[in-house]
Amino acid sequence: MVDLVRKRVAVIGGGIAGLAAAVRLRDLTPPGTELIVYEQGGALGGKLRTGELGGLPVERGAESFLTSAPDGGESAAVALAKRLGLPLVHPAQVPAALSIGGRLTPIPAGTLVGVPADPAGVGAVARAGGDDRDDGRPLLGPGEDVAVGALVRARYGDEVVDRLVDPLLGGVYAGRADRLSLQVAMPQLAAAARVEHTLGAAVRAAQARSRRVPGRPIFTAVEGGMSRLVAAAAAAGGARISLGLPVRELSRTAHGWRLLLGPVPAPQTDDVDAVVLAVPAKPAARLLAGAVPDAADAAATLDYASVALVGLALPPGTPLPELSGFLVPPSEGTVVKAATFFTRKWPHLTTAGGPVILRASLGRHGEEARLQFDDAALIALARRELGELIGAELPPPAAAWLQRWGGGLPQYAPGHADRVAAVRAQLPPGLAVAGAAFDGVGIPACIASGERAAEDVSKSLEE
Repeated sequence: MVDLVRKRVAVIGGGIAGLAAAVRLRDLTPPGTELIVYEQGGALGGKLRTGELGGLPVERGAESFLTSAPDGGESAAVALAKRLGLPLVHPAQVPAALSIGGRLTPIPAGTLVGVPADPAGVGAVARAGGDDRDDGRPLLGPGEDVAVGALVRARYGDEVVDRLVDPLLGGVYAGRADRLSLQVAMPQLAAAARVEHTLGAAVRAAQARSRRVPGRPIFTAVEGGMSRLVAAAAAAGGARISLGLPVRELSRTAHGWRLLLGPVPAPQTDDVDAVVLAVPAKPAARLLAGAVPDAADAAATLDYASVALVGLALPPGTPLPELSGFLVPPSEGTVVKAATFFTRKWPHLTTAGGPVILRASLGRHGEEARLQFDDAALIALARRELGELIGAELPPPAAAWLQRWGGGLPQYAPGHADRVAAVRAQLPPGLAVAGAAFDGVGIPACIASGERAAEDVSKSLEE
């Protein structure tokens, strides 16, 4: 009779990608497999964190996720939330706007992340320029990747990028269209651009291939807050959770991996059979440096943007425009890049006589110096700019908070997908990477990334 040795798997990083990996590993590995989640911070969840403001749950990070996957099915986030038995809610069908030149203008309908099929249809926001003529060949060659801004400026002109594409991309990535990969930011458009000869045709083709289910809301959230998703995923994974104990080194052993843990004066080690690295790019590169240096070099190239979120609890009845919020193009010069009228967007949180919650996002890639003020000063600046952008001074808030996310959002330069493929090609069996650094921002992308990493390492455990 052969004694079966219990396998041990470490997940480094307790954000939603790492927790999703643990849940999937629990599904795939034999009963008794030991899972350990190492999170160097004091709490799980990464950038998913539900706070309180004015007696209401208000997100200090991502407030929602996409309902649908690109293939038209449920997104990975919806599937996980349902599996965990969490109730879901959807935002109200209230339009959003762009703040341009002191006016709030509705975001034109029918664009693909701000890129229109016909630039003449966005005349209220931007004048078309460029030259979208058919040159007799596809816009992109096979496997070619370019910056979103480079393609759209050449075909539609500067204003379409500066006033429409930039703010919509900035709302997701806190980055600029001129530096973001088309393949990563708009994969469906990139695929169409390798076939179609004009940008207008490529947008129409990408929209036609979209498998959005009629009547299905675009966005979804967990009722009660994203921290419920974090807690439920941690419980379902059944992993031993280690908080406040950083992993400093990763090295190969004859049968797996050795983790060097804790402070330098008092190091600890842990030997495991497989590892999922679900951490940002620079920590991942540092941990890969000794074991897989080529992969470390490729991972280290990723840059990040720092942002801050401000929450304001305004007096009941504070008048706001009939919108869910607005986006601000970088050309407007404000530190505020987006605002959400939180209690209007999420009416299930609205109570008679309750506060009006307004949430603002501050900072873009390359603007870190503009966030280097104390919390009170940044909150005051946000309130002043919001009033100017709305067109009416906001009253003093009854309560407010500021949440900083230093180096919080990855910036995917053209060629990012190839660099990630190069990282993964170098990884030996039993080691996988996951998270926004590799597979895209957004809760569904991070969950799917963690699940993929779990599937990869689980195969090595079967050998």
